[in-house]
Amino acid sequence: MTECVNGSTANTTMTYAQAGVDTAEGARAVDAIKGVVHSTYRPEVVGDIGGFGGLFSIAAAKDMEDPLLVSGTDGVGTKLKLAQLTGKHGTVGIDLVAMCANDILATGAEPLFFLDYVAIGKLKAENVAEIVAGIGEGCKQAGCALIGGEMAEHPGVMDPDDYDLSGFCVGIVDRPKMLDPESVREGDVLVGLASSGLHSNGYSLARKVCVEGKSDEERFAAREELGGQSVVDALLTPTRIYVKPVRAVMDAVPGAVRALAHITGGGISENLNRALPKVVNAEVDLGSWPVPPVVKYVCDAANLDETEALKTFNMGLGVVLIVDPAQVEAVEAALAAAGETTYRVGRIVAGEGEVQYANVGSLYGF
Repeated sequence: MTECVNGSTANTTMTYAQAGVDTAEGARAVDAIKGVVHSTYRPEVVGDIGGFGGLFSIAAAKDMEDPLLVSGTDGVGTKLKLAQLTGKHGTVGIDLVAMCANDILATGAEPLFFLDYVAIGKLKAENVAEIVAGIGEGCKQAGCALIGGEMAEHPGVMDPDDYDLSGFCVGIVDRPKMLDPESVREGDVLVGLASSGLHSNGYSLARKVCVEGKSDEERFAAREELGGQSVVDALLTPTRIYVKPVRAVMDAVPGAVRALAHITGGGISENLNRALPKVVNAEVDLGSWPVPPVVKYVCDAANLDETEALKTFNMGLGVVLIVDPAQVEAVEAALAAAGETTYRVGRIVAGEGEVQYANVGSLYGF
Protein backbone atom coordinates (compact mmCIF):
# COMPACT_ATOMS: atom_id res chain seq x y z
CA MET A 1 0.00 0.00 0.00
CA THR A 2 1.04 3.60 -0.49
CA GLU A 3 1.61 5.49 2.76
CA CYS A 4 -0.65 8.51 3.37
CA VAL A 5 0.96 11.82 4.26
CA ASN A 6 -1.34 14.62 5.46
CA GLY A 7 -4.35 13.14 3.71
CA SER A 8 -2.72 12.49 0.31
CA THR A 9 -0.68 9.63 -1.06
CA ALA A 10 3.06 10.03 -0.81
CA ASN A 11 3.57 9.49 -4.54
CA THR A 12 0.89 11.98 -5.63
CA THR A 13 2.19 15.01 -7.54
CA MET A 14 0.83 18.35 -6.37
CA THR A 15 1.59 21.36 -8.59
CA TYR A 16 1.85 24.99 -7.50
CA ALA A 17 -1.29 25.76 -9.51
CA GLN A 18 -3.19 22.95 -7.77
CA ALA A 19 -2.09 24.45 -4.46
CA GLY A 20 -3.79 27.68 -5.54
CA VAL A 21 -0.98 29.78 -7.04
CA ASP A 22 -1.27 30.32 -10.81
CA THR A 23 2.09 31.59 -12.08
CA ALA A 24 0.76 31.69 -15.67
CA GLU A 25 -2.00 34.08 -14.60
CA GLY A 26 0.65 36.12 -12.80
CA ALA A 27 2.67 36.41 -16.00
CA ARG A 28 -0.48 37.45 -17.87
CA ALA A 29 -1.11 40.14 -15.24
CA VAL A 30 2.42 41.49 -15.67
CA ASP A 31 1.91 41.69 -19.44
CA ALA A 32 -1.40 43.48 -18.88
CA ILE A 33 0.17 46.25 -16.79
CA LYS A 34 3.30 46.98 -18.82
CA GLY A 35 1.69 49.78 -20.79
CA VAL A 36 0.48 51.49 -17.62
CA VAL A 37 3.91 51.24 -16.02
CA HIS A 38 5.68 52.64 -19.09
CA SER A 39 3.27 55.59 -19.22
CA THR A 40 4.57 56.79 -15.84
CA TYR A 41 8.27 56.67 -16.71
CA ARG A 42 10.50 59.70 -16.24
CA PRO A 43 13.84 60.20 -18.03
CA GLU A 44 15.66 59.00 -14.90
CA VAL A 45 14.21 55.47 -15.09
CA VAL A 46 16.85 52.87 -16.02
CA GLY A 47 15.80 49.54 -17.53
CA ASP A 48 12.33 48.02 -17.40
CA ILE A 49 10.04 46.13 -15.05
CA GLY A 50 10.77 42.46 -14.50
CA GLY A 51 14.17 42.74 -12.86
CA PHE A 52 14.92 42.10 -9.22
CA GLY A 53 15.14 45.82 -8.45
CA GLY A 54 13.95 49.09 -9.95
CA LEU A 55 16.69 51.45 -11.13
CA PHE A 56 16.44 55.23 -11.03
CA SER A 57 19.16 57.80 -11.68
CA ILE A 58 19.60 60.56 -9.09
CA ALA A 59 22.10 62.50 -11.16
CA ALA A 60 19.95 65.62 -10.74
CA ALA A 61 20.85 65.65 -7.06
CA LYS A 62 24.37 66.81 -7.88
CA ASP A 63 22.92 70.25 -8.70
CA MET A 64 21.45 70.54 -5.19
CA GLU A 65 23.27 72.11 -2.27
CA ASP A 66 22.33 69.41 0.24
CA PRO A 67 20.03 66.78 -1.31
CA LEU A 68 17.88 64.69 1.01
CA LEU A 69 15.98 61.54 0.02
CA VAL A 70 12.50 61.40 1.54
CA SER A 71 10.45 58.21 1.73
CA GLY A 72 6.91 57.36 2.75
CA THR A 73 4.87 54.16 2.91
CA ASP A 74 1.17 53.57 3.40
CA GLY A 75 -1.86 51.58 2.31
CA VAL A 76 -5.49 52.24 1.43
CA GLY A 77 -7.09 50.53 4.41
CA THR A 78 -10.68 49.39 4.62
CA LYS A 79 -11.77 51.58 1.72
CA LEU A 80 -10.76 48.53 -0.31
CA LYS A 81 -13.85 46.73 0.98
CA LEU A 82 -16.02 49.17 -0.94
CA ALA A 83 -14.08 48.52 -4.14
CA GLN A 84 -14.53 44.79 -3.61
CA LEU A 85 -18.24 45.23 -2.85
CA THR A 86 -18.86 47.12 -6.09
CA GLY A 87 -16.28 45.48 -8.35
CA LYS A 88 -14.87 48.95 -9.06
CA HIS A 89 -11.12 48.67 -8.63
CA GLY A 90 -9.91 51.58 -10.77
CA THR A 91 -9.64 54.36 -8.19
CA VAL A 92 -8.11 52.73 -5.11
CA GLY A 93 -4.72 52.76 -6.79
CA ILE A 94 -4.92 56.55 -6.92
CA ASP A 95 -5.62 56.51 -3.19
CA LEU A 96 -2.53 54.38 -2.62
CA VAL A 97 -0.20 56.78 -4.40
CA ALA A 98 -1.87 59.81 -2.85
CA MET A 99 -1.37 58.64 0.71
CA CYS A 100 2.37 58.21 0.14
CA ALA A 101 3.07 61.13 -2.21
CA ASN A 102 1.12 63.68 -0.13
CA ASP A 103 3.01 62.56 2.97
CA ILE A 104 6.46 63.18 1.51
CA LEU A 105 5.19 66.44 0.03
CA ALA A 106 4.96 67.68 3.63
CA THR A 107 8.74 68.15 3.46
CA GLY A 108 8.52 69.91 0.11
CA ALA A 109 9.95 66.85 -1.65
CA GLU A 110 9.44 66.07 -5.32
CA PRO A 111 8.24 62.44 -5.60
CA LEU A 112 10.61 60.49 -7.87
CA PHE A 113 9.43 56.90 -7.95
CA PHE A 114 6.85 54.54 -6.49
CA LEU A 115 6.63 50.80 -5.85
CA ASP A 116 3.47 48.88 -4.99
CA TYR A 117 2.58 45.61 -3.28
CA VAL A 118 -0.65 43.83 -4.19
CA ALA A 119 -1.65 40.85 -2.02
CA ILE A 120 -4.64 38.98 -3.40
CA GLY A 121 -6.53 35.80 -2.60
CA LYS A 122 -6.95 34.63 -6.19
CA LEU A 123 -5.10 36.39 -8.98
CA LYS A 124 -7.23 37.64 -11.86
CA ALA A 125 -5.21 39.51 -14.47
CA GLU A 126 -8.09 41.83 -15.40
CA ASN A 127 -8.68 42.96 -11.81
CA VAL A 128 -4.98 43.50 -11.18
CA ALA A 129 -4.70 45.48 -14.40
CA GLU A 130 -7.56 47.73 -13.24
CA ILE A 131 -5.92 48.26 -9.85
CA VAL A 132 -2.52 49.02 -11.37
CA ALA A 133 -4.11 51.37 -13.89
CA GLY A 134 -5.25 53.42 -10.89
CA ILE A 135 -1.76 53.30 -9.41
CA GLY A 136 -0.38 54.49 -12.75
CA GLU A 137 -2.87 57.35 -12.85
CA GLY A 138 -1.87 58.33 -9.33
CA CYS A 139 1.79 58.29 -10.31
CA LYS A 140 1.09 60.54 -13.28
CA GLN A 141 -0.81 62.97 -11.04
CA ALA A 142 2.13 62.98 -8.62
CA GLY A 143 4.75 63.16 -11.37
CA CYS A 144 6.58 60.04 -10.16
CA ALA A 145 7.54 56.86 -11.99
CA LEU A 146 6.13 53.44 -11.17
CA ILE A 147 9.34 51.41 -11.35
CA GLY A 148 8.36 48.12 -9.75
CA GLY A 149 6.14 46.19 -7.42
CA GLU A 150 4.95 42.78 -6.34
CA MET A 151 1.80 40.74 -6.92
CA ALA A 152 1.43 38.02 -4.30
CA GLU A 153 -1.28 35.36 -4.46
CA HIS A 154 -2.30 34.13 -0.98
CA PRO A 155 -4.61 31.09 -1.24
CA GLY A 156 -5.74 29.84 2.14
CA VAL A 157 -4.76 33.12 3.79
CA MET A 158 -7.11 35.50 1.97
CA ASP A 159 -10.53 34.92 0.45
CA PRO A 160 -10.40 34.61 -3.36
CA ASP A 161 -11.94 38.06 -3.96
CA ASP A 162 -10.02 39.79 -1.17
CA TYR A 163 -6.95 41.93 -1.75
CA ASP A 164 -4.81 44.48 0.04
CA LEU A 165 -2.61 47.27 -1.30
CA SER A 166 0.46 48.96 0.07
CA GLY A 167 3.24 50.97 -1.48
CA PHE A 168 6.05 53.38 -0.92
CA CYS A 169 7.28 56.54 -2.55
CA VAL A 170 10.77 58.06 -2.64
CA GLY A 171 11.35 61.75 -3.32
CA ILE A 172 14.07 64.34 -3.05
CA VAL A 173 14.36 67.81 -1.57
CA ASP A 174 17.22 70.27 -1.22
CA ARG A 175 17.65 70.89 2.52
CA PRO A 176 17.74 74.74 2.21
CA LYS A 177 14.35 74.60 0.44
CA MET A 178 12.76 72.02 2.72
CA LEU A 179 9.45 72.77 4.43
CA ASP A 180 10.18 72.71 8.14
CA PRO A 181 7.84 73.10 11.14
CA GLU A 182 10.65 74.85 13.01
CA SER A 183 10.34 77.79 10.59
CA VAL A 184 6.68 78.44 11.57
CA ARG A 185 6.14 81.78 13.31
CA GLU A 186 3.35 83.49 15.23
CA GLY A 187 1.20 85.43 12.77
CA ASP A 188 1.58 82.95 9.90
CA VAL A 189 -1.59 82.20 7.92
CA LEU A 190 -3.28 78.82 7.49
CA VAL A 191 -4.30 78.22 3.86
CA GLY A 192 -6.46 75.16 3.24
CA LEU A 193 -6.75 73.18 0.01
CA ALA A 194 -10.01 71.34 -0.54
CA SER A 195 -10.32 67.58 -0.21
CA SER A 196 -12.44 65.51 -2.58
CA GLY A 197 -14.25 63.83 0.30
CA LEU A 198 -13.10 61.39 2.96
CA HIS A 199 -9.95 60.56 0.98
CA SER A 200 -8.70 57.28 2.54
CA ASN A 201 -9.31 57.71 6.25
CA GLY A 202 -12.13 56.90 8.63
CA TYR A 203 -13.56 54.15 6.45
CA SER A 204 -14.07 51.61 9.20
CA LEU A 205 -16.56 54.05 10.71
CA ALA A 206 -18.00 55.16 7.35
CA ARG A 207 -18.62 51.58 6.26
CA LYS A 208 -20.20 50.68 9.58
CA VAL A 209 -22.75 53.49 9.53
CA CYS A 210 -23.35 53.88 5.76
CA VAL A 211 -22.80 50.48 4.13
CA GLU A 212 -22.93 47.52 6.50
CA GLY A 213 -26.43 46.20 7.10
CA LYS A 214 -27.86 48.43 4.36
CA SER A 215 -29.84 47.18 1.38
CA ASP A 216 -28.47 47.50 -2.15
CA GLU A 217 -31.03 50.25 -2.77
CA GLU A 218 -29.73 52.23 0.20
CA ARG A 219 -26.12 51.77 -0.88
CA PHE A 220 -26.47 52.30 -4.62
CA ALA A 221 -29.40 54.71 -5.06
CA ALA A 222 -28.64 58.25 -6.26
CA ARG A 223 -29.04 60.74 -3.41
CA GLU A 224 -29.84 64.41 -3.73
CA GLU A 225 -27.82 65.26 -0.60
CA LEU A 226 -24.76 63.70 -2.28
CA GLY A 227 -25.16 65.64 -5.51
CA GLY A 228 -26.78 62.72 -7.31
CA GLN A 229 -24.15 60.18 -6.35
CA SER A 230 -24.85 56.97 -4.50
CA VAL A 231 -23.36 56.47 -1.05
CA VAL A 232 -20.86 53.92 -2.36
CA ASP A 233 -19.78 56.04 -5.32
CA ALA A 234 -19.31 59.08 -3.10
CA LEU A 235 -17.23 57.03 -0.68
CA LEU A 236 -15.07 55.69 -3.55
CA THR A 237 -14.10 59.18 -4.76
CA PRO A 238 -10.30 59.02 -4.92
CA THR A 239 -7.93 60.99 -2.72
CA ARG A 240 -6.60 64.20 -4.24
CA ILE A 241 -2.88 64.44 -4.97
CA TYR A 242 -1.48 67.89 -4.19
CA VAL A 243 2.09 67.53 -5.45
CA LYS A 244 1.91 69.59 -8.64
CA PRO A 245 0.07 72.68 -7.29
CA VAL A 246 2.15 72.82 -4.10
CA ARG A 247 5.44 72.33 -5.92
CA ALA A 248 4.36 75.04 -8.38
CA VAL A 249 3.83 77.45 -5.47
CA MET A 250 7.20 76.59 -3.99
CA ASP A 251 8.83 77.47 -7.32
CA ALA A 252 6.73 80.60 -7.90
CA VAL A 253 7.01 82.06 -4.39
CA PRO A 254 10.18 80.62 -2.83
CA GLY A 255 10.19 80.48 0.96
CA ALA A 256 6.58 81.62 1.32
CA VAL A 257 5.25 78.24 2.48
CA ARG A 258 6.82 77.45 5.85
CA ALA A 259 5.27 74.03 6.52
CA LEU A 260 2.54 71.68 5.30
CA ALA A 261 0.16 69.31 7.04
CA HIS A 262 -1.37 66.38 5.16
CA ILE A 263 -4.75 65.82 6.83
CA THR A 264 -5.12 62.05 7.09
CA GLY A 265 -6.10 59.66 9.88
CA GLY A 266 -6.74 61.67 13.02
CA GLY A 267 -8.27 64.54 11.10
CA ILE A 268 -7.31 68.19 11.49
CA SER A 269 -6.86 67.86 15.24
CA GLU A 270 -4.17 65.20 15.06
CA ASN A 271 -2.32 66.20 11.88
CA LEU A 272 -2.02 69.98 11.79
CA ASN A 273 -0.06 69.86 15.07
CA ARG A 274 2.60 67.77 13.28
CA ALA A 275 3.52 70.87 11.27
CA LEU A 276 4.06 73.05 14.36
CA PRO A 277 6.99 73.79 16.66
CA LYS A 278 6.30 73.56 20.40
CA VAL A 279 6.09 77.35 20.88
CA VAL A 280 2.96 78.09 18.82
CA ASN A 281 -0.59 76.84 18.28
CA ALA A 282 -2.67 76.64 15.11
CA GLU A 283 -5.98 78.45 15.58
CA VAL A 284 -8.50 77.15 13.06
CA ASP A 285 -11.63 79.14 12.20
CA LEU A 286 -14.52 76.68 11.93
CA GLY A 287 -16.97 77.55 9.17
CA SER A 288 -14.32 79.20 6.97
CA TRP A 289 -14.36 76.44 4.34
CA PRO A 290 -17.03 74.13 2.86
CA VAL A 291 -17.46 70.60 4.21
CA PRO A 292 -18.08 68.16 1.30
CA PRO A 293 -21.54 66.59 1.25
CA VAL A 294 -20.22 63.03 1.72
CA VAL A 295 -18.26 64.05 4.82
CA LYS A 296 -21.31 65.68 6.42
CA TYR A 297 -23.43 62.69 5.41
CA VAL A 298 -21.13 60.26 7.21
CA CYS A 299 -20.79 62.50 10.27
CA ASP A 300 -24.57 62.81 10.49
CA ALA A 301 -25.01 59.04 10.07
CA ALA A 302 -22.54 58.45 12.90
CA ASN A 303 -24.04 61.29 14.99
CA LEU A 304 -20.56 62.75 15.55
CA ASP A 305 -20.16 66.00 17.45
CA GLU A 306 -17.67 68.61 16.19
CA THR A 307 -14.82 67.47 18.39
CA GLU A 308 -15.09 63.86 17.31
CA ALA A 309 -15.55 64.77 13.64
CA LEU A 310 -12.46 66.99 13.63
CA LYS A 311 -10.27 64.19 14.96
CA THR A 312 -11.71 61.52 12.66
CA PHE A 313 -12.09 63.00 9.16
CA ASN A 314 -10.37 65.72 7.11
CA MET A 315 -13.67 67.65 7.10
CA GLY A 316 -12.96 69.04 3.63
CA LEU A 317 -9.29 70.03 3.96
CA GLY A 318 -6.83 67.65 2.35
CA VAL A 319 -3.81 69.83 2.99
CA VAL A 320 -3.15 72.89 5.15
CA LEU A 321 -0.26 75.19 4.24
CA ILE A 322 1.34 77.44 6.83
CA VAL A 323 2.27 80.62 4.98
CA ASP A 324 4.31 83.76 5.59
CA PRO A 325 1.66 86.49 6.04
CA ALA A 326 3.63 88.92 3.86
CA GLN A 327 3.34 86.51 0.93
CA VAL A 328 -0.04 84.88 1.44
CA GLU A 329 -1.70 86.72 -1.46
CA ALA A 330 1.09 85.65 -3.82
CA VAL A 331 0.69 82.05 -2.62
CA GLU A 332 -3.07 82.16 -3.17
CA ALA A 333 -2.56 83.62 -6.66
CA ALA A 334 -0.06 80.91 -7.56
CA LEU A 335 -2.42 78.22 -6.30
CA ALA A 336 -5.28 79.73 -8.28
CA ALA A 337 -3.08 79.66 -11.38
CA ALA A 338 -2.48 75.95 -10.68
CA GLY A 339 -6.24 75.37 -10.57
CA GLU A 340 -6.71 75.29 -6.81
CA THR A 341 -9.46 76.91 -4.75
CA THR A 342 -8.00 78.08 -1.44
CA TYR A 343 -9.47 79.04 1.93
CA ARG A 344 -7.87 81.07 4.70
CA VAL A 345 -8.78 78.83 7.59
CA GLY A 346 -6.87 80.32 10.51
CA ARG A 347 -3.59 81.58 11.89
CA ILE A 348 -0.61 80.72 14.04
CA VAL A 349 -0.73 82.04 17.62
CA ALA A 350 1.44 81.65 20.70
CA GLY A 351 1.06 78.26 22.31
CA GLU A 352 2.50 74.81 22.88
CA GLY A 353 2.29 73.01 19.53
CA GLU A 354 -1.44 72.28 19.63
CA VAL A 355 -4.50 72.81 17.44
CA GLN A 356 -7.29 75.02 18.77
CA TYR A 357 -10.57 76.13 17.25
CA ALA A 358 -12.41 79.44 16.95
CA ASN A 359 -16.13 79.76 16.15
CA VAL A 360 -16.94 76.48 17.87
CA GLY A 361 -20.34 75.24 16.70
CA SER A 362 -19.89 76.67 13.17
CA LEU A 363 -18.17 73.72 11.43
CA TYR A 364 -20.91 73.42 8.78
CA GLY A 365 -21.58 77.14 8.55
CA PHE A 366 -19.70 78.02 5.33
